[in-house]
Amino acid sequence: MSRSVRLVPGLAAVLALALTGTACDGGVRGTPGGSGVRDPYFPKAGNGGYDVGHYALTLDYTPSGHRLTGTAVITARATRDLSAFDLDLAGLHVDSVRVEGRDARWSRTGQELTVRPHDDLSEGETFRTTVRYSGTPHTLTDPDDSEEGWLPTADGALALGEPVGSMAWFPGNHHPSDKAAYDITVTVPKDLQALSNGELKEQRTRGGRTSYHWHTAEPMASYVATVAIGHYEINRTSGPHGLPVVTAVDPTQAEDSAEVLAQIPEILDWAETNFGPYPFSSAGAIVDRPGDTDYALETQNRPVFPADQFDTSTLVHELAHQWYGDSVTPRSWRDMWLNEGFAQYAEWLYKEDHGGPTAQQTFTHLYESDREDIWAYPPATPSGAAHISATPVYDRGAMVLHKIRQKVGDDTFYDIIQGWAAAHRHGSASTADFTKYVEAKAPRKDFAGIWKDWLYGDGRPDHP
Repeated sequence: MSRSVRLVPGLAAVLALALTGTACDGGVRGTPGGSGVRDPYFPKAGNGGYDVGHYALTLDYTPSGHRLTGTAVITARATRDLSAFDLDLAGLHVDSVRVEGRDARWSRTGQELTVRPHDDLSEGETFRTTVRYSGTPHTLTDPDDSEEGWLPTADGALALGEPVGSMAWFPGNHHPSDKAAYDITVTVPKDLQALSNGELKEQRTRGGRTSYHWHTAEPMASYVATVAIGHYEINRTSGPHGLPVVTAVDPTQAEDSAEVLAQIPEILDWAETNFGPYPFSSAGAIVDRPGDTDYALETQNRPVFPADQFDTSTLVHELAHQWYGDSVTPRSWRDMWLNEGFAQYAEWLYKEDHGGPTAQQTFTHLYESDREDIWAYPPATPSGAAHISATPVYDRGAMVLHKIRQKVGDDTFYDIIQGWAAAHRHGSASTADFTKYVEAKAPRKDFAGIWKDWLYGDGRPDHP
């Protein structure tokens, strides 16, 4: 996400009323999965007892009626014996739930859809859950008053998920620690386009409606899943090593966005030099008209941008997230500086390499400025859910990386950031994982002061 356009996303308000449904009376015994993974800032996000391997989402949406009809087929593996498990879903009406082809009992309380399969699930068992649902998907409001979830636009809709907005349009295990492959098929009126993550596998028109099937093979956290519905000018070009680059721009913004969009291949080439091989099988961008959203987001493969805030720095930031955030995903929302600090520092590095201020000059300017917001709290321990993407996470997070660079020198620093992206490629990692990794890569250096003063310390450190 770009801090210049969205400073502090937080917890989505739970909009669903408590609902209860029963599909069958099959008795089950054993231990239910947890209704959350005890994230320090979003304790109800995610669920215990299983890991999702694949989502197959089939969606049908007509903007004029704002009605979404969906089927989610969720393939998961039980991590313990289960008599029941939870899915996160805010709003929308659940029409039916089946597990392994058999009707399942289910109930709802707030964002929790509790499923009780006809037969207990054994640890290690792979099982398939099918949820059919419908209704008007909601836009969720975070503690900082920013909006996520399902956002109606001038000519369609835009689905954005950080941190937990994806539960507004499909049921799932909505926590960054559980990543999965996706197949997302979206059917819309034939005069509209529908984009999502990954690669377009099929486009078919029938009866005045067009279906778009998008496939994402690499693991993806649900908060960077997206759907964009509307009128778009879609272009297909290529980046480094023939990488497919797909861009979609609202026609009213195409001319003004063209110059920045044309930089994608060069920026990806620069990023590969600095961060290592691009981690996904396609790249690109989605640019919507101003007002459809007021922030950029690093949705996997092709980030989303509002046209009035689409510039080179923001593009560098969101493309850097493909390495840091999308491929290497935070273990918990407390670890957001591993996303935003890295992406912010990528902006510093890009400017340094393209005739702008050096990273050292940017660091010094921030340290000597009178901006107290930078020092409001440590980047590794934001003061609450409303602050996981505020200034200290971005700017002070980038300053932590620069302090490491000062300590070890450029050669070892680039070994660290490239190695970090490679070691945790398509996985999740924590701040503790990162500090341990840095210390292992430079065992003769003492990082205690950096961790104490810059990563975890309160206030402005005494010396830059």
